[in-house]
Parts: sequence; structure tokens; C-alpha cells
Amino acid sequence: MNYAEAIDFLKARTKFGINLGLGRITELLRRMGNPHLQGIKFIHVTGTNGKGSVSAMLSSILTAAGKKTGFFSSPHLHSYCERFRIDGEMIPEDELAEVLTELAPHLVAMAEEGFEPPTEFEVSTAIALCWFYKKGVEFAVMEVGMGGSIDSTNVIPAKTAIITSVSMDHMDYLGSTIAEIAEVKAGIIKEGAAVFTPCADEALTVIAEKCIKENAVLYTMPDDFGYNLNAFGFDGQYFDYESAYAEISNIYLPLLGAHQPQNASLAIAAALHNGIDEQAIRKGIAEVMWNGRIELFSREPLILIDGAHNVESMTALRNALLDYFPDRKIVAVLGMLADKEREQAMAVILPHISKAVITRPPNDRAGDWQKLANIAEAHNVPAECIEDISEAVKRGKELQGKGELLVISGSLYLIADARACLLEGK
Repeated sequence: MNYAEAIDFLKARTKFGINLGLGRITELLRRMGNPHLQGIKFIHVTGTNGKGSVSAMLSSILTAAGKKTGFFSSPHLHSYCERFRIDGEMIPEDELAEVLTELAPHLVAMAEEGFEPPTEFEVSTAIALCWFYKKGVEFAVMEVGMGGSIDSTNVIPAKTAIITSVSMDHMDYLGSTIAEIAEVKAGIIKEGAAVFTPCADEALTVIAEKCIKENAVLYTMPDDFGYNLNAFGFDGQYFDYESAYAEISNIYLPLLGAHQPQNASLAIAAALHNGIDEQAIRKGIAEVMWNGRIELFSREPLILIDGAHNVESMTALRNALLDYFPDRKIVAVLGMLADKEREQAMAVILPHISKAVITRPPNDRAGDWQKLANIAEAHNVPAECIEDISEAVKRGKELQGKGELLVISGSLYLIADARACLLEGK
């Protein structure tokens, strides 16, 4: 199949929805020769927020160190190929199609033999693992799709695990309490692994218990490693990394947001554990790119894009707005999936918004997307609903007065389309 056919094939598998479990992916990989068991050094990253940023930083560091590095993440912003990278470069379209062409007969055979059909995310996981093995990567940074223990990425024998945070998200699948969600995320911890986390309180208790059970070594922030912020501005920020084993001063980080030095410190701690030196760490952090996360897309006019989709990430966005734009009026284009804590998340940001345009994320879980307008108006923020994202962005720009900031935020599916519209000049 060619690339267009491959994407159609993958999209067709979304009809199988979210179906957690390791049986299908284990069987599929067995038929492909178990590429994940052939010596790749895996680093597994989970968490409610920040896992994508940490994974991107760690991948950049390992590449800077001269290690051939695979990076699997989701969802993508503009191209499916973004999910699969080696040394920062996306998989070529023809190679994605080639790997999927090799996988397809096994999917057919599984169906004929009565196996449950692998989901779109499971097939994507298999593509990543097969491609990484075929290309001879040394390290692979794998970001979970959801949770940890029964996420399809959990087939990997990772000796390094990072749990960025635990907060209320995906409760229908992961649990209704912090402890329950932490238990699912701690499922990525393997026998004898090194585990890095900033988690505290009940989440840390669950993670620590899992580490004891698996004879894993736990490193926590701030007890075992941490950071000090030195300066920040529109071009990035500078911070010091500190631990009992290493001190690295005045590291340049191009990503915005007071939470990003914490994410960078997690990546640095894991890199040091894997033998990476200071020079590569500095270079990798300085060169990291991770669009759509408190991204200052334009300075004239002022446009900020951020995939804040729950309370924790919306709090990080609010804090960034207060840090970087304390005196600006803000117009927002917003859209969130119906299975999120929308009222709580919106309550964090709305006191700082003057006008809102509510739009529909392009996802089956969008549900009653217009409800955000009612939430906005309950906070005395005038809101209008425009379903088409390009028209919503256009309207947001019309409402943006001179010197004001336009914020586009919510579901990553929304900001992907909105960012594409802005790139096309619509």
C-alpha cells in the first residue's frame, strides 16, 4: 500500500475505539518476530501532563549524545508521521507505508483466527517498534498513550521509567481517585528499573510501593534531584540542575512555561542515569522543539497556542499568561473533549479571559462542545460558538484588539487544526 492507503487503513481502525490490554499487541508483535525484545534500550514515559515534553527533551538529549534514538508519541499535530521519529526526523511516508504493509497480513490472520482486532493505537505502537528495530536504534523513548499498565506501549522491557505527574484525567479508563490512577501509571515500572518522578503524597506512596514490589530504584524530585530557575523571557529560560551526583548550571531551554524546567530536570536525571554527559544534555535541551505547548506562535499579532486539556495543564497555561502577559487583555479560542473535567479546567482560565470563541474539537469525543459557552458566560465571559475551527480562529483574530493576546487552547486535536489554519494564513 502507498502512504494515502496506509493512513486510510489506520483511520479505519479507529472504529475499534479505546480497548486497553496487552493481549492483542503481544500477539501482533510475536508474529513480527518480537522486535521490542531485540536489545533496544527503552525509556518509558507516562504521566497526566508533561510526558510529551519530557519525551521530546530526552530524545533530543540522546540524539545530541550521538545515540541513534527512536521517539514514539501521540497524538500528532499535522502529520501522522510525527508519531514516529529517529534522531528527530519523522518517518518518511513511504517507510510508514512499507512497515504497515508488512503488518497488514498479520492483522488479517489474527482476525481469521478469532483474535480481537488490534486498535489504531496498538497498530501504531507496532509500527514504531518494527521501524525502530529495522533501523537499528540504540535507544527508544516511548510515550504512553493512556495510563500505563495496560497501554500497548507497556510491552517494552524498559529499564528506565519516568512518571511526570498524576492528576484527574481519563477517569472512565484509569480510575476515580489519584491513588487508582497512580496505580495504573505505575504499571510501567519493571523489575530492577530506575524510576524518576516529581509526584508527592498519595501518588508517590503508590509509586514507591510498586518500586519496592519490582525491586526498582526510585528517584524523586526535589529530594534526589531538582532545579532553580534563573531567568525567563519570550525566547526561553535558563535554569540550574542539581542532584547529589551532578550540577549543571545555567541550562538554556527554549520552551516557555514555569513547569518546563521541571520536565527538563526529569529528562536530565534519566539521561545522566543512562550515561549521557553534560555537553550533550546542554545541546539536547537547547535544541528541543515541541510545538503546541505554550507556543508563542506569533508576536505580531500576539498569538499563543497551548494544548491545555485538563485542570493541571490549564493551571500551567494560566500561570504562563500571568508570567509573560500580566497586563494584556486576552481573547481565547477554546474547545475541549466532553470526557474532560471541563468546568473545573475552564474555571482556572476564564477569570483571565475577556472574550471567548468556543469551537468543536475534531474528535468523536467532542460531545456537547457548546457547553463551554455556558460555562464561560457563567464566569461573565462573553462567548460565541463557531463549529468550524478555521472560522473560529478567524473570528478570534477579528475580536483581538491592538496589543491584545489571542490564546488558542484545549484539545490537542483542536490546536492541531487551528495551528494548520494559522500556518496557511487563513
